[in-house]
Amino acid sequence: MVVTHPFHPFTGQELPVLFTARIKGVLVFVCEIEGGKRRISLPQSWTDRGPEAIANRFAVDGLTAARTLVDALTARLRLSDGDEE
Repeated sequence: MVVTHPFHPFTGQELPVLFTARIKGVLVFVCEIEGGKRRISLPQSWTDRGPEAIANRFAVDGLTAARTLVDALTARLRLSDGDEE
């Protein structure tokens, strides 16, 4: 199983799966790291075995740009409300 979550420290690495479990309805892979010294749990959606990513989903850059636009529009509305009073 390969870790695909973009912010996970093991992104792009193939990890051996020891077993799977359902935690709160989510399929989780329990994998070993550091030569079997430690185990980590990864939700299915963070792996290559999860669902395909949505093509038009906002990335961080898109969300930042949207927030900048909303802030600018809000500031403009405040200015125009102040001019009318």
